[in-house]
Amino acid sequence: MEPKQLDQISGQVRRDIVRMVHSSQSGHPGGSLGCADLIVALYFHVMRINETKNAEGFLEFSRPGQNEDLFFLSNGHISPVFYSVLSRRGYFPTAEMSTFRKINSRLQGHPATHEHLPGVRIASGSLGQGLSVAAGAAFAKRLRKEDRLVYVLMGDGEQQEGQIWEGVQFAAHHQLDNLIAIIDWNGQQIDGPTDKVMHNRDLRLKYEAFGWDTVELKNGNDMLQVLEALEAAKQKTGNKKPVLILMKAEMGFGVDYMMYTHKWHGAAPNDEQLDIALKQLPVTLGDY
Repeated sequence: MEPKQLDQISGQVRRDIVRMVHSSQSGHPGGSLGCADLIVALYFHVMRINETKNAEGFLEFSRPGQNEDLFFLSNGHISPVFYSVLSRRGYFPTAEMSTFRKINSRLQGHPATHEHLPGVRIASGSLGQGLSVAAGAAFAKRLRKEDRLVYVLMGDGEQQEGQIWEGVQFAAHHQLDNLIAIIDWNGQQIDGPTDKVMHNRDLRLKYEAFGWDTVELKNGNDMLQVLEALEAAKQKTGNKKPVLILMKAEMGFGVDYMMYTHKWHGAAPNDEQLDIALKQLPVTLGDY
């Protein structure tokens, strides 16, 4: 798919995000908006997934995920972008997005598995766990001799969790060179800038010291740069080292009043704010 087409999908995904969060008056729009380009690029261009459709016309989904690339969302609070991309990719009806965070909805505030929502492989949002799960999946694929990759997205505030570094060490020790981790390096977390809450220092040097290869993505909101970084990371696989992409993205990207601040990490727009946001995000695929 061409970058222009991917940009159109990202634009619609951003509309979905603000509409979902506004409808439920709860959720996390900031990081969701910032990561839209990356997750669209993965699902619509990069990842090799099962394209078989079921009787209802939706993509078939198997949680073991054998013989296909896998994606794990560790920072599960950005579920709006995940749900939108999964729906737009064809895992479930786009109309279901209107149930986000509603009673009995499959679209929980943080992704959950007990509702059996297609596309969701693990319950996530308890920060720090996703890398460990992804490392385990990568280890299993190697044991099965599968020629497929495992991707995992984490937050930069999440790097303050101790379990992250256990996963980092495990992946390097076992030379999981089919694992690509991405950090949403937006510099913001729920209580403020990461440098003020708990400084991560130089994440690139840290990961390299543990034995990882790294790729720096200077603008995670530029589709061409996203595609180039993902391809560079793929080129580094198979070399006995896991790979990290450090993605500089902007929290709230696409909605001017949500950018450059942590305040929209977990806040919902009111009616007036929604109207302003939607005027900045044109319809490209059609609203749900």
